[in-house]
Amino acid sequence: MLHDKDRIFTNLYGYQDFGLKAAQKRGDWDKTAALMKVGQDAIIEEVKASGLRGRGGAGFPTGMKWSFMPKAPTPERPNFLVINADESEPGSCKDREIIRHDPHKLVEGALIAGFAMRARAAYIYIRGEYIFEAKVLEKAVAEAYAAGLLGKNAAKSGYDFDVFVHRGAGAYICGEETAMIESLEGKKGQPRLKPPFPAGAGLYGCPTTVNNVESIAVVPTILRRGAAWFKSFGRENNHGTKLFQISGHVEKPCVVEESMSIPFRELIEKHCGGVRGGWDNLLAVIPGGSSVPLVPAAMMMDVPMDFDGCKEVGSGLGTAAVIVMDKSTDIVRAISRLSYFYKHESCGQCTPCREGTGWMWRVMERMRTGDAAASEIDMLYEVTKQVEGHTICALGDAAAWPIQGLIKHFRPEMERRIAEKHGDNMLEAAE
Repeated sequence: MLHDKDRIFTNLYGYQDFGLKAAQKRGDWDKTAALMKVGQDAIIEEVKASGLRGRGGAGFPTGMKWSFMPKAPTPERPNFLVINADESEPGSCKDREIIRHDPHKLVEGALIAGFAMRARAAYIYIRGEYIFEAKVLEKAVAEAYAAGLLGKNAAKSGYDFDVFVHRGAGAYICGEETAMIESLEGKKGQPRLKPPFPAGAGLYGCPTTVNNVESIAVVPTILRRGAAWFKSFGRENNHGTKLFQISGHVEKPCVVEESMSIPFRELIEKHCGGVRGGWDNLLAVIPGGSSVPLVPAAMMMDVPMDFDGCKEVGSGLGTAAVIVMDKSTDIVRAISRLSYFYKHESCGQCTPCREGTGWMWRVMERMRTGDAAASEIDMLYEVTKQVEGHTICALGDAAAWPIQGLIKHFRPEMERRIAEKHGDNMLEAAE
């Protein structure tokens, strides 16, 4: 359970102004130069010690990622920080709340993280549909420049640092770090083969680190309050506070900051007023955004909401976008709809994804209506395995996993539809 005194995002609901003066009253930009004075390597070590793992989905240790950047960049090949604000995962909306209500946490975090990685500048790549949010962020950056907190001698630290806001054009694939870099360079937003990794050759061929909005925004508070404070929340290897976005069939959907590892039932009871129609009405949960497999109600109740807890039940924490589905949900239709999303958002570069996402969606539509043979369930699963792990980026996995979760946990429902439509002889033929 997280107490109010331990919350990092104190204006998450926008009760106060997002501007610089209000942000300073909340503690942002307080002695920023003193935080930077400890030195670049010391900041990286403190972030490592905090146990912070990337909040964008993959959960890679943030401090370790920073340490991959060159310690002696040259004027010809400067280091860059790219901040991923292309929040397009269905169910995910936490970065949006940070940007529109607490943007100075992100801007200050960009300066400190950029300094620690010896970066020349930060580029914040914001989702194209976030029109109001982009305006807020641009205003916050302009306020920081006007107050001398960015630019030459940023925050009187002796370090020169720039922040640029770049609007995307509405492509989910640009949330993948190398596709984002391609898009920033003015090219088609398609993922690159790795290696080389961005830390070796990223934006404009220069060393680059790509971090999520939440990962960067929590850094100033970690440095002010200490790594031990941040590490005191959550289980081993799953430390800190986390923004959870809870949608679907709960009494009060919300975005809330909580301690990592809070049990699922406690999270929903405490902040959402429980499941619509009571706990017996819970059917399944997607715990980390639409790209992770669903988990049936019986398995989900006591799961610690962290990276390892969700992994233990065959899913993932992802962005912590918790989608709750009660028994009124047409579960096959829901997963078919997600299949359409991934078909639509595939960049088309890799054959398994380009062809497979469309094929999987068409079969899922027939599963939805029952116009399929029972033998096609196994064939569908086999195709998901041919897509998963065989593409340049993880979009192929994201398209495959929801279907795999459906087949694993709700196969009887798929078979029931087929039997209803065609009679039991279709099932017998498959056997």
